[in-house]
Amino acid sequence: MRLVLLGPPGAGKGTQAKLLQDHFHIPQVSTGDILRQAVADGTARGKQAKEYMDRGELVPDSVINEIVEERLAAEDCRTGFLLDGFPRTVAQAEAFETMLERRSLVLDGAVSLWVPREEVVVRLSGRRTCRQCGGMYHVQFNPPANDLTCDRCGGDLYQRADDREDTIEARMEVYDKQSAPLREHFREKGMLREVDGAKGTDEVFEQILTALRKAA
Repeated sequence: MRLVLLGPPGAGKGTQAKLLQDHFHIPQVSTGDILRQAVADGTARGKQAKEYMDRGELVPDSVINEIVEERLAAEDCRTGFLLDGFPRTVAQAEAFETMLERRSLVLDGAVSLWVPREEVVVRLSGRRTCRQCGGMYHVQFNPPANDLTCDRCGGDLYQRADDREDTIEARMEVYDKQSAPLREHFREKGMLREVDGAKGTDEVFEQILTALRKAA
């Protein structure tokens, strides 16, 4: 199974990625993770990426594409993978499709989790993080016993800057501009599998499996 997972911040991609990974026995390939790993390992592509990152610039598509292709060539991706965070643009999607063609592989689907913007704001703005152990809580869905301290270590809880409502709105604007043409690209290819991500975790997962079965 070869999948791309799409969705705005707070859509539950991380949760669903773990469930899909376990169900299909495929690795989750996160662009952020493999980029950081390439930099840490000092690979040729990692060194290139680090030069841009050190200057505070975006890593260009050409470097990102090559790092992703190197990762997908690894042994654990031989029978499939779940891409999270890539592609982000139509140009990256087209480069990704060329990667697959070179290896005579096909994409089984691009799963898009749809969540209303107001729900995204509730999910993200309610998150609280422990300064000491990094534990995550939510004021509505997973509140700590004490509003101000972590249940596990007693550390102070705080709201990250990117979880504030004004920042969330800005992030959503960027996501919408990027994702609309990307979703349309996969729709035209017959690859898009749209799922209501506002439902409960188990229901969303069942929707994904059903959408994939129908498309098989």
